[in-house]
Amino acid sequence: MSISLQKGQKVSLAKPGGGKLTKVKMGLGWDAVAKKGLFGKTKTQNIDLDASCLLFDGSGNLADQVWFRQLRSKDGSVLHTGDNLTGEGEGDDEVINVDLQGIPSNVTQLVFTVNSFTGQDFSQIENAFCRLVDEGTGQEIARYDLSGAGQHNAQIMAKVTRDGDGWSMTAIGATATGRTFQHLLPAVSAHL
Repeated sequence: MSISLQKGQKVSLAKPGGGKLTKVKMGLGWDAVAKKGLFGKTKTQNIDLDASCLLFDGSGNLADQVWFRQLRSKDGSVLHTGDNLTGEGEGDDEVINVDLQGIPSNVTQLVFTVNSFTGQDFSQIENAFCRLVDEGTGQEIARYDLSGAGQHNAQIMAKVTRDGDGWSMTAIGATATGRTFQHLLPAVSAHL
């Protein structure tokens, strides 16, 4: 059963009935709001949202990053499946796969961000979500709704944190401004 996360809510990533999740995927989906064009016809715009995963060590230092310009972490435990430039299609438009057992021991937090590389703000985006899925079963564990009008063009979605010998996920949902993850680092640091 999927949990619909609210801002600041934390959920354990232990499997129901015991056991630990070993591989998860973070999916990002969105649609561009249709704009009215000439003579009342609607016109579809292209909006390029980008999902990124930032890996932080116990001191809050950026240890690695996975994004559209670096699709794989240095150790191979985090893999971005590729950049979707338009949001077209159903379901997940961008996916980041994470092998939780392969995350280096010095990494204590993974922060997932989304930004509009093309610069449009979130008032021009609809049906936006991020979700965490158990790769072993394909079951959705948690979903966070990113839709909502706003003048921001980026959002710090969620973080996955080492929790003893397992992991937990916290929905952050903080708005930010920036076209790439580098612009978001000052805002991200407030949530580590």
